Amino acid sequence: MNRRDQILDTAAELFARHGFHGVPIADLGAACGVTGPALYKHFRGKQAILSAMLVGISEELLTEGRRRVRQTADDSEALEALIDWHVSFALEHKALIVVQDRDWAALPVEAREKVRETQRRYVEVWVKVLRGIRPELKPKAARAMVHAAFGLLNSTPHSALVPADEMRELLSTMARAALVG
Repeated sequence: MNRRDQILDTAAELFARHGFHGVPIADLGAACGVTGPALYKHFRGKQAILSAMLVGISEELLTEGRRRVRQTADDSEALEALIDWHVSFALEHKALIVVQDRDWAALPVEAREKVRETQRRYVEVWVKVLRGIRPELKPKAARAMVHAAFGLLNSTPHSALVPADEMRELLSTMARAALVG
């Protein structure tokens, strides 16, 4: 892991635990094994760290979601691949989910717009697959279902009360049932 990624991972954990405004740059630097000002070599400031963190994970979700869909034979297989990908994300990145939920307002407007647009495109990947399986769904209904499924999957910071393998199976089964019955 390079220094920039280490800073982002450490910041996600600290922001999730203490809130964006509760983490001084000096504490973030110390947690990364450097002085606070040394972080400015990689980022303009704490908001730039938050922006890189949330824009980056949104772009990763979209890129990997698209990749997984391209590698499948049909929409049913694509939905399984998307569920598997998002469950993995939710179980491995609980801190990022907390940070986005709680510290959204601390994002600069430009980063907020980038995250929203990227997340909209990610939702549309799911909507297209879901409507391929369930063509009777209107686009708005499919979007609502996808957002509801994300709410379920992104509940891991609060709901992951069983071992990871069990939670993975539970979330996958529930998402599949919510989307296709």
